[in-house]
Amino acid sequence: MIVQLNPRSISFPPPATALHEPNGLLAVGGDLSPERLMHAYRHGIFPWFGLDDPILWWSPNPRAVFYPEQIHVSRSLQKSWRRSPWRVTLNQDFDAVIEGCAASRRDQEGTWITEPMREAYSQLHQLGHAHSVEVWCDDLLAGGLYGISVGRAFCGESMFHTKTDASKIALNTFARAFAQAGGQLIDCQVANPHLSTLGARNIDRDKFLVQLHIAQEANLSQGFWQPRTIADARLGIAL
Repeated sequence: MIVQLNPRSISFPPPATALHEPNGLLAVGGDLSPERLMHAYRHGIFPWFGLDDPILWWSPNPRAVFYPEQIHVSRSLQKSWRRSPWRVTLNQDFDAVIEGCAASRRDQEGTWITEPMREAYSQLHQLGHAHSVEVWCDDLLAGGLYGISVGRAFCGESMFHTKTDASKIALNTFARAFAQAGGQLIDCQVANPHLSTLGARNIDRDKFLVQLHIAQEANLSQGFWQPRTIADARLGIAL
């Protein structure tokens, strides 16, 4: 049974009560306020719904994650890094990244990154909870990703590219900087073949919730989320 959320409370039912089919559907309703969204992410829950749907909340089992120090870097990606003048930054154009993620899905059946979602996550960005990684090539935005920080965990929401390999560059460069700052876990929600080739793995939801709880009990290195360039020469060699 899907739980209808109480509009006067930001609480959610336990993730263990989520449906098996569709996998992880937990609740419906509520709103996209910063308080509710952050409460959801801290408990392994996220919103995902279409343009004509009510707000739907999910906590699938198993859960797809990256361990930042274990993300796979292919030889072709290493060559791409050396060939192109990539520059990778943090939190320098959040709105452009989320718009790029939304636009990349408009040719599909529709995007779940609707205007209310963009407004909600832009507000989270202004509050210091949502962050973007931008990949530039010849000073043009070529790709990126965005998500939510929860202590030493990062809950990835979406990524896009307009130039081949740009989203992979975003993920790999961010993961290495994140690991160096003490990051422990990157949540990518549900696995797909593309994420699996990059090193995503499925873990049991209970295990994920334990790791998420541990990760949010500690903070990253001071100042990690400040706008800056994260693709320095040392990181480039590591990639």
